[in-house]
Amino acid sequence: MTQDHAIEVTELVKRFGTVTAVDGLNLFVRTGEVHGFLGPNGAGKSTTIRVLLGLYRAAGGRVRVLGLDPAVHAAEITRRISYVPGEVNLWPNLTGQEVLDALAGLRGRRDSAAERRLMADFALDPGKTVRTYSKGNRQKVILVAAFAAPTDLLVLDEPTSGLDPLMEELFQQCVRQAAAAGRTVLLSSHILAEAETLCESVTIIKDGRLVESGRLADMRHVAASKITAKLPAGQVPAVAEGLRSAGLTEPVAGDGDLRLSVPRPQVPAVLGVLAGAHAQDITCTPAKLEDLFLRHYEVVAP
Repeated sequence: MTQDHAIEVTELVKRFGTVTAVDGLNLFVRTGEVHGFLGPNGAGKSTTIRVLLGLYRAAGGRVRVLGLDPAVHAAEITRRISYVPGEVNLWPNLTGQEVLDALAGLRGRRDSAAERRLMADFALDPGKTVRTYSKGNRQKVILVAAFAAPTDLLVLDEPTSGLDPLMEELFQQCVRQAAAAGRTVLLSSHILAEAETLCESVTIIKDGRLVESGRLADMRHVAASKITAKLPAGQVPAVAEGLRSAGLTEPVAGDGDLRLSVPRPQVPAVLGVLAGAHAQDITCTPAKLEDLFLRHYEVVAP
């Protein structure tokens, strides 16, 4: 592992019998960043994560987590990471506090003050048994354990499943605080808004294969912004000509209602054309992560 990367996955292959769940995947997560790992259910995200944790053995490729091979050093790796699965299964007869005690004991390190603070923030009653907890409260227990632990890397697999909107906001705050403290976060999700809010970089996978990876700021250059405007009467021909000069070939409706999909480099020129024509109600919506994601799944965004 280079010093710059907490996770390095090169040409990873994982098969289950005749089914190839992960096929030649590359995943690189820089130290100290929040990295989104995106794809729908069945894309291979959870399988990849289980290889990172040493729960599955890869059929091919090279995997390093915090500089270590999880096939050889799984125990050492798991002591240095916090893992939150989407489906949380805890000891039903233990209280929330006893679960936190057990998890900290397995790791050999804990920050009790951080645990108490996070339990208060998440409004978690640690005295109740796990069997009495709702799905959301079980998720809170594992989130408290993950964020409070003195670990270098957080691996979060659909971590907000079961949380209400207020708790999701708190979760995002915890991720930002972890990143500010220098911890690395791998966020596996199919919730695009969540990833766009939190992540500096993303990796998008489909059918176990990489389809796109990079920093969001750079990737948005290849997605189009949406521009709408209302043109004054008589300005449609002039605007159509101006747009052609700017490199756009989309037709302009004769009623003056303009809706365009504009590559980012051409946005300033298009806005200049509209301003020169005294267009009204101009809106310009930058490309979102959803646009990049849906493009790879051959779905037209509304």
